[in-house]
Amino acid sequence: MNKKLAAALSGGAVLVLALSGCTSDDDGDDKLNDWAKSLCGQIQPQLEKSVQAQHTIVSTAADGKPEEIQKADSEAFQAISDADKAIASALEKAGPPPVDDGEKIQKDAIKDLNAASKSYADLKKKMDGLDTKDDSPDGLKAFSAGLSEVADDLGKIQKNGDGALKTLLAGDVGDAISKQDDCKAETPKPSPAQ
Repeated sequence: MNKKLAAALSGGAVLVLALSGCTSDDDGDDKLNDWAKSLCGQIQPQLEKSVQAQHTIVSTAADGKPEEIQKADSEAFQAISDADKAIASALEKAGPPPVDDGEKIQKDAIKDLNAASKSYADLKKKMDGLDTKDDSPDGLKAFSAGLSEVADDLGKIQKNGDGALKTLLAGDVGDAISKQDDCKAETPKPSPAQ
């Protein structure tokens, strides 16, 4: 049941994956690098939280019990919502990047992050509203249909919400951000079987 959610989520790691991008040897503009360092120092814990939440959704057993899927996905959606909101706040605090159109880039990215935060909070509510108590074939079918709807909504969030973030992570700003160790969120490793 959770395979569709995992597939939709894999397309939405734009910010985390882009922030984990390659580094460049060019020192470039010191002001821009200082700005990126300031931003990344503030958002590093949020990137980790977002990566962990995405990993939770992907790793939740597709054939798991509805209660387990609901709990894991609901908590993950809340964590991603909180992380996006905190990243938007940090980006606002960091100020616009010192580049042409920096103010527009910053405002658009903040708007996208806040919209994504709200959308993930709405997904959490939708996930929490799914009936996990009815384990009859019809009840499981209804849960599966609801989960599929959540996955469709997740895909829409990710498709619609990454334009300004792509702009933020492009060009000189993206290069400066990608150089920062604090903006590199590691993919969680599965825990060893006990």
